Amino acid sequence: MSIQREAVLTCPVCHADHHETMPTDYCQFFYECSECHTQLRPAPGDCCVYCSYANVECPPKQQEKNRG
Repeated sequence: MSIQREAVLTCPVCHADHHETMPTDYCQFFYECSECHTQLRPAPGDCCVYCSYANVECPPKQQEKNRG
């Protein structure tokens, strides 16, 4: 199964959508919303901001699921 790198991250504060290319070799812990300038961090239990606020999980998490 292929790894999806494109994601739509939605700010939980202002609800702005951001089309981003996710990094493939690490989990992104911080993200600043370009609309409201809120510094996003992962929700408790998530490894990164994409797993918390995007429409797809981060590539490392996708790879983990493909292996298991």
